[in-house]
Amino acid sequence: MRRLSRAGMWGAAKVLALPLLLLMGLAGYAGRQALPPAGQDRDSESFRISVDVALVVLPATVSDRQGGFVSNLGEGDFEVYEDGVPQRIRLFRNEDVPVTVGLVVDHSTTMRPKLAEVTAAARTFVRRSNREDEMFVVNFNENVSLGLPGAIRFTDRANELENAIGNAPAEGETALYDAIAKALEVLRAGSRDRKALIVVSDGGDNASAHSLAQVMKLAGQSNAVIYTIGVFDEEDPDRNPGVLKRLAQATGGQAFLPGQLSEVVAICERIARDIRHQYTIGYVPINLARDGAHRAIRVVARASGRGSLSVRTRTGYIAGGEPRLDNEGAK
Repeated sequence: MRRLSRAGMWGAAKVLALPLLLLMGLAGYAGRQALPPAGQDRDSESFRISVDVALVVLPATVSDRQGGFVSNLGEGDFEVYEDGVPQRIRLFRNEDVPVTVGLVVDHSTTMRPKLAEVTAAARTFVRRSNREDEMFVVNFNENVSLGLPGAIRFTDRANELENAIGNAPAEGETALYDAIAKALEVLRAGSRDRKALIVVSDGGDNASAHSLAQVMKLAGQSNAVIYTIGVFDEEDPDRNPGVLKRLAQATGGQAFLPGQLSEVVAICERIARDIRHQYTIGYVPINLARDGAHRAIRVVARASGRGSLSVRTRTGYIAGGEPRLDNEGAK
């Protein structure tokens, strides 16, 4: 068999490497190159390169001083830091890509007079979203259930999502943490690279088997962005806006605490716009230890003539804790 020259082998390696880099979409990997056994020809058909690289992927929203979306930045306008150490950006996208979205809706007794408005808000969200998004519903009181009927896991139809929310009774207590844990599990089965949850609740919890600490850990192991909408009365003793703020901030989402229930529709419209204006930034950490430790993330954006820019993304992740099923969205 004809052997390649050293230059030829280098050229072939670059050709092999290109599609592998393109496969590093939203998955977690860890870089390793498999060489053939001693004495085996590296040009033979049995020669393969395997890749297992821990790629951290961040949906990031950039806004100016007035709070408007900034959507036309390039890769060179961003800097990424993990635990204060600069990281090299390996993946950059600035486009509206489809998302797997879970609508997590409180159906406890206090939500009964509010569900009509929440259902209308869900309809608005669907109509403002990417047509290729896939969505599901998790309803909860003291019990947690999937809202879509039968074998339907995901849908992009507004009427199916409205029925999934509106047809469930509003009664009983509140298992918010169990509902979020279930929604994060369902997200992993979604086929879209990016994931998001929209949680509508008063933030209180009096019936979950999961604790807040456990849910925060699950959120740290996921690549999901969590948006929260607090709908509660000021005199409600169970309301807990702090939980809603904490979940959103940790994952790069936003917490909304409207003064009037009628604002929920406009909020869902804003969330849909937010998702569609996100950048996707990925990097392979310099520190590849998968030790279960929390790694802090900071992303900075600067562009000449744009003034001060604010970047909203997740504040960190748990190294080595990513659920394996997240890798199904890799491309």
